[in-house]
Amino acid sequence: MGSTRLPNKVMLPIGDKTLIEILLNRLAKAKTLNQIIVATSTDPKNDSLRKHVEDLGYNCYSGSESDVLDRYYQAAKHFEGEVIVRITGDCPLVDAALVDKAVKLYLDGDIDYLSNTNPPTYPDGLDIEIFSFKALSQAHKKATLSYDKEHVTPYLRNSNHFKTNYFSNSIDLSNLRWTVDEANDLKVIRNVFNTFAPDINFNWEAVHALQLNRPELFMENQNIIRNEGALVGTGQKLWKRAKSVIPGGNMLLSKRAEMFLPDFWPAYYSRSKGCKVWDMDNNEYIDMSIMGIGTNILGYGNDEVDSAVSATVVKGNMSTFNCPEEVYLAEKMVELHPWADMVRFARSGGEANAVAIRIARAASGKDKVAVCGYHGWHDWYLSANLGDDETLAGHLLPGLEPKGVPQNLRGTVFPFNYNNYDELEKLVSNNDIGVIKMEVVRNKGPENNFLHRVRELATKKGIILIFDECTSGFRQCNGGLHKLFGVEPDMAMFGKALGNGYAITATIGRREIMEAAQSTFISSTFWTERIGPTAALKTLEVMEKTKSWETITDIGNYMRDGWQKLADKHDLKIGHFGLPALTGFSFESSNALAYKTYMTQEMLKKGYLASTVFYACTEHTVDIVDTYLEQLDPIFSKIKQFENGLNVNDFLDGPVCHGGFKRLN
Repeated sequence: MGSTRLPNKVMLPIGDKTLIEILLNRLAKAKTLNQIIVATSTDPKNDSLRKHVEDLGYNCYSGSESDVLDRYYQAAKHFEGEVIVRITGDCPLVDAALVDKAVKLYLDGDIDYLSNTNPPTYPDGLDIEIFSFKALSQAHKKATLSYDKEHVTPYLRNSNHFKTNYFSNSIDLSNLRWTVDEANDLKVIRNVFNTFAPDINFNWEAVHALQLNRPELFMENQNIIRNEGALVGTGQKLWKRAKSVIPGGNMLLSKRAEMFLPDFWPAYYSRSKGCKVWDMDNNEYIDMSIMGIGTNILGYGNDEVDSAVSATVVKGNMSTFNCPEEVYLAEKMVELHPWADMVRFARSGGEANAVAIRIARAASGKDKVAVCGYHGWHDWYLSANLGDDETLAGHLLPGLEPKGVPQNLRGTVFPFNYNNYDELEKLVSNNDIGVIKMEVVRNKGPENNFLHRVRELATKKGIILIFDECTSGFRQCNGGLHKLFGVEPDMAMFGKALGNGYAITATIGRREIMEAAQSTFISSTFWTERIGPTAALKTLEVMEKTKSWETITDIGNYMRDGWQKLADKHDLKIGHFGLPALTGFSFESSNALAYKTYMTQEMLKKGYLASTVFYACTEHTVDIVDTYLEQLDPIFSKIKQFENGLNVNDFLDGPVCHGGFKRLN
């Protein structure tokens, strides 16, 4: 019942019966079987399955959820089985005559294990395995790998401790898929049974004939790989399932599996702490990549921040009244940025950017905005791509389509490139610009007093200057990065690190500008919840106490030096980008994305979440970075071989990762 890809699948209806009922009815036609036992787990979600099976008149045994080998052993022991025929519960087209054939072959041979799966020649869904209780007992005693315990028979097949044999079909039909792992599989199976209804005991040859004559009934699941469930983890299965019910698979482009390792990224986590993450199969990884997209400067699950949040939850997160913490947090943000007078809060960076633009347009009385950098997903920003050119291509995410953005916003937003003052000045001269919004730094710092000149231009022309510090804030100093450059904006936004993983963003600004918020409408229910401000107050306190910005800057620089030393050692050319605490590199090669994918793939096998970017947190130590670099060394060596002519694609387990925005099907 707990199937990751298709929950409750064995109880799903096929006609007027459940899948498991049809399977049991068909299997009961086998003449060589003395008992049929459904071996399920003790998890309460299987209670309805257990009752259903027993109501049908079959025995049921409940054992371990994860150690299925133990479940099989205990069930066989309980029911005193001497020879066990293994049929999985998601194969309703199981063929009784084929089972009888297999049992006869097993009994006639002097063997411990027999199957028709190695190599597979029958359609997927007709798999049969037979083994003695003695062999099962030995496997139960000696198998130690979690994979062997989860999948029951690998130890019997692969340990070389048992006499094994296999039987094959005269024609290889292993490309046909008649099992049920996903929703599309169920559609195919329903097509089959609807065709033969009311008969449910047709043989497998009749199904094969049907597929030859009416292939359209079997098209839905043709892209699913045989035994995919045994090849990928729980998180990968859930990611595939997610994409059928969530457009794109999730809520954030940067966390999509395709951005890392399309077919093998674990995708989901069960818990996180410090700089470690555990996936849904409880595999532990050290996060040397994006640390929650830069949200956790203090590491995952900081004790002080989490304790403050827990206390808030006990007190109550929402009420008809306002939470006092938002006042305290507003005062703290103004204290850290004396040029600012007022603050508005939201819960995401995109919201904060939209709030800032609304206020600035209201204050300036002008619609047109000049932008530099990435500022979220809202209409006002994507409208820059309504023209003939993809003007946002150089601003982090190439390939962004503005579909759904009203055409009448065309000509309201004008991107300019960082450090290109002349380009900005020309925009201001040729358009009635009311707002300049930009990141203080993205991939490299200001040149030729760029920020100061932008400030002077904005002041001279009466333009409101906004610094988007959602990413850069609190990375190199206690507050906005603009403090290091001695340039004060009129407004600024902060997010990501502000709550150490809890949702809180702030828009701050000068009084005469921020009060324009009262001349428009900016309001949202969950901007008033209590957890975000509480987390932010405690996060700011801990960061100030530990001077976290110094720690993460130092460790980021150390990582950058380590990357460069490895590149020099293996004669690879790489380019660096980003703030020290948000550092990254790119391989200077036409195969850069393939190399990045290979690096991620191999480091994942070593227990690291790794890409070509590294977002530092206070939990990353020199020892952790050193060990990571040691593991990366042979991978750089291999990449050098790729540069010398070895084909990188021959060493990739799946597709190359995405390099920008792409529609994910």
